[in-house]
Amino acid sequence: MKIGILGAGHIGKALARLLAEAGHDVGISNSRGPDTLRDLVEKIGHGVKAYTNEDAARFGELVIETVPFGNYADLPAVQMKDKIVIDTANYYPQRDGDIDLGGLSESAFMARHMPGARVVKAFNAIQAAHLETLGDTSKPVEERRAIPIASDDAEAKAVVQKLIEEIGFAAVDNGDLEHSKNQQPGTPIYGAEVNAQQTREILEKR
Repeated sequence: MKIGILGAGHIGKALARLLAEAGHDVGISNSRGPDTLRDLVEKIGHGVKAYTNEDAARFGELVIETVPFGNYADLPAVQMKDKIVIDTANYYPQRDGDIDLGGLSESAFMARHMPGARVVKAFNAIQAAHLETLGDTSKPVEERRAIPIASDDAEAKAVVQKLIEEIGFAAVDNGDLEHSKNQQPGTPIYGAEVNAQQTREILEKR
């Protein structure tokens, strides 16, 4: 699969490496332009390419959005229409400023600014360091470190589940985008080092 990653922070870099090692064709971008990513893509290897945000979104059959939440208005929404978009962003008011979510979950708010995109919330509740080190494809799926996912699109959710399993984790269904509130910062599952069954038990209590 061709995967475009918007954002080259800790999560973006980790996912670029893991997905490229899993055999996917990966492009990555940041707000400063592809020339600033030359060292990174060389270090990752596996054919990873550097793009502008627009070109990364255009390149990807699936797009991973991992920019600071406060920069949501800068996302290339036109290029992401009709594509599966994984939203990893978390809203931190101290960093992102005061944003009126209108009572929506963070991902439902984000989806409103990407009309036509098939948004899946994932990878927001795990530390980059754990993403780098805790995946283990040798373990049965139920015993792996879990990553909750949420979406209004069942088919998109299934595609993301497969990607998560390919890199050694377990995807746990957390319902629709509004239910993604249960994996936002400050919730019991956020950052928890738990397996699939433990994750389901925590989410069922919400």
